[in-house]
This record gives sequence, C-alpha cells and structure tokens, in this order.
Amino acid sequence: MDIWQLIGEDIFNATGIRLRDGRASIGGGDINQAVRLQGEGRDFFVKTNTARGLAMFEAEVAGLRELAASNTVRVPEPICCGVANGHAYLVMEFLNFSRSGDAALLGRQLAAMHRVSRKDFGWDRDNTIGSTPQINTSHNDWVAFWRERRLRFQFDLARDNGCSGNLSRHGEELLDGLDSFFSDYRPQPALLHGDLWSGNHGYLRDGAPVIFDPAVYYGDREADIAMTELFGGFSADFYAGYREAWPLDAGYGVRKHLYNLYHVLNHFNMFGGSYQGQAQQMCERLLAELH
Repeated sequence: MDIWQLIGEDIFNATGIRLRDGRASIGGGDINQAVRLQGEGRDFFVKTNTARGLAMFEAEVAGLRELAASNTVRVPEPICCGVANGHAYLVMEFLNFSRSGDAALLGRQLAAMHRVSRKDFGWDRDNTIGSTPQINTSHNDWVAFWRERRLRFQFDLARDNGCSGNLSRHGEELLDGLDSFFSDYRPQPALLHGDLWSGNHGYLRDGAPVIFDPAVYYGDREADIAMTELFGGFSADFYAGYREAWPLDAGYGVRKHLYNLYHVLNHFNMFGGSYQGQAQQMCERLLAELH
C-alpha cells in the first residue's frame, strides 16, 4: 500500500471513518508538508516529514493533549501518528478557520492557561522549536533553566553554525548577567504554548480562538506573551483581554527582548541570513540594561 492508504488505515482504526479519494496540499509550513484528507463526514489535517520526524510529531501530540487538559484555549484534536513508507505523519482534526474572531477571549483564555502550574520549570519530555531540539529537563530555578536550556543551547548552536565572534562574545556576557533581569521578579511555572507567534493561532467560524503547533513546556508566562509581539503581533484586543485577566509585571518591557532572543537565535540556526544581525542588536540592547 502507498503512504495514503496506510495513513487511511490508521485513521480508520482510530476513528472508524473511511477516507474518500480527495486530498489537497496546504501551504504555509517551513518544516513539514501538509495535506487535507477527505473522510466520510469528517476531514483530517495531516503533516508529513521524514521518518526521523516521528519523535517530533509524538511530542506535538503530547503537547496538544497537555494544552487540551487545561480546558482553556481550544487546540486541534490529535488523531494518530506513525511512520508509513519511510515518512512520519501526524493526523489531526481539520478545522475551518475564519479571518477574524474574538481576540479578547483568546487573551483571557491564554491567561487562564498560564495559571495552570506545576512544581518545576520544564516538562516531562523534550520537544522541538521549529526543527531545533528543545531541551525541557526540569529545573526549580527559572533563571538557570532559561540560561542553560534555552539561551546557551541556542548560542552554542549559533557558534557551530558560524555566527560572528561579536555575537558569541556578547552572548557570554549576557548569560553571565542574566540574574540582573530577575532581581525583583520571581515567575512561577506556567503552562506555555512555547511557539506562540501570529501564525500559530486562528479563529473558528463562530469566533472561538484556536492555538496549534505548540512547543509546550512550563515556564515564565511572559515568554509566551513576548513571542506574540515578535513576528507580526496580535491585535490590541488580545493584549487588553490578557491584561484584564492577569496584568503583566512592570519589567516585562525589558524581559520580552530576553525571551524573544531565544526565537531569533533559533531562526538564525534554522535559516541563517539577517537573523544574526537581529540577534546582535537584541544582545546589545539587553547588555545596555546591565550597565
């Protein structure tokens, strides 16, 4: 059987629904191929990658289930995942999105999600941020977690990928001074989406918010909010809804650059190009706060 027949059998075993012949490619992804499959009374969204992508998909399923268990923001339901003919796949429910929806509700729901907590920072398993490994080994100290599991990991990758000496040197200086950004701020572990840029949320036809493509872990809630400002941004209603439900600390305006540096470094490590200069500028801005 070809890959789609095998995936169809897995979908049938999970749902009892048989696929029809129709399928359509869906654009927009940098890492995976995406396809809409037509079923009898229900359609499915399928992401495929090489067989090595199975662990990434398994972690995504676990992340979606973690977010769904919070009973806050809607996420797509994962159906099944596996390997067929040398390709990893992940099947989820297909959702029809509208161009706009209730952004203030998304803000309030995200604040409620962030109130879901646990003892330590991190998560029970590693996952990926884009195609890059994301190390989630638990730690009871947030600053140490962000320094070692997030920024130092990305700076080390950037050095391997040929970043400039200035970026590497400024990175070490920033890591040494990281505690200064948290002198009067002690975040609690919050359930995070982890990759919440504008392309990873949408609205159903009734206006209900949906978030997807997570990189879940427990961390400072500011890290999620910071990323919403990085690539395209969210609407003013979203931020108003969030702040109404849970106001942000006064130091967020500085720390958001510290959190977004992680994602800009990751984009340099995945795509190269101008992201190195952007990361350098962010380092300089943050170091200026230390002097």
